[in-house]
Amino acid sequence: MGRARVAVAPRATDELTGAVVAGGGELVDATDADAIVWTDPAHPEALTELLTTSSATWIQLPFAGIEKFVAAGTIDDAHTWTCAKGIYGPSTAEHALALLLAAARRLNVHIRSATWLGRPGRGAPERRLGASTVAIVGGGGIGSSLIEMLRPLRTEVIVVNRSGDPVPGAARTVKVDSLVEVLGLADFVAIAAAATPETHRMFNATRFEAMKDDAWLINVARGSLVDTNGLVDALRAGTIGGAALDVTDPEPLPDGHPLFELANAIITPHVANTWDMALPVLAGLVERNVAAFGRGDPLEGLVDPALGY
Repeated sequence: MGRARVAVAPRATDELTGAVVAGGGELVDATDADAIVWTDPAHPEALTELLTTSSATWIQLPFAGIEKFVAAGTIDDAHTWTCAKGIYGPSTAEHALALLLAAARRLNVHIRSATWLGRPGRGAPERRLGASTVAIVGGGGIGSSLIEMLRPLRTEVIVVNRSGDPVPGAARTVKVDSLVEVLGLADFVAIAAAATPETHRMFNATRFEAMKDDAWLINVARGSLVDTNGLVDALRAGTIGGAALDVTDPEPLPDGHPLFELANAIITPHVANTWDMALPVLAGLVERNVAAFGRGDPLEGLVDPALGY
């Protein structure tokens, strides 16, 4: 194809424009572009409007989660779409590991305490991840990265995915049809799956009932995978041990929401992968994809419009 004409919109950054040039691309206005690097994850309607006047055939989206673009009807079959799936796995998995360790060591109790609790056996015991079973729902970039981070701790890992195809490093990999069985075995359940119609509220009252009563739910994927009201009920009733969430439904979580008040809940405000963390990795992806697009080679992070991710 030759030198690709690429627009960075709606807001350009030095890192992304530099990545386009480093990949052999020419920076142009969106009207004349062969490709658009889109930088706004929150307003798909603006991209839809831009495409009505652009000649672009390939659009690069900035994050792995593209459900807003799918819901808005922006993702179509007329363009080639790529997203950032896979590249933020290490960053998000680090946060999942931090939440797992916090849950295992009862930091939710100790950090909030104004007195020295100290004595072993008071309340639920602290645990070692190395002596625990962690079920990871989703075997993509986040799940694979988390497996590698858990390996030195010798944690037993069970992966649940759509295909059931073995994931390297996992003791077992099972299809999502076997999720309920796996939930009964896990001390911790980490959600790392994509948000799709099939995964919407896959963690609900039935799934909480299947978990151990001292198991913790960790969610670094998307809030829509969890029925929030059902989770609050399960935490209040002691159906499960606790929940550590970086993503929620709704998001942002409103002030005064019960999850903020529950002692067995840990909430962080969607900071597993911030823009500052993401930008250097995204720039690398943009450079590689611009170069591949110019050569006519396959692109990284291709989106399947039918599947929605």
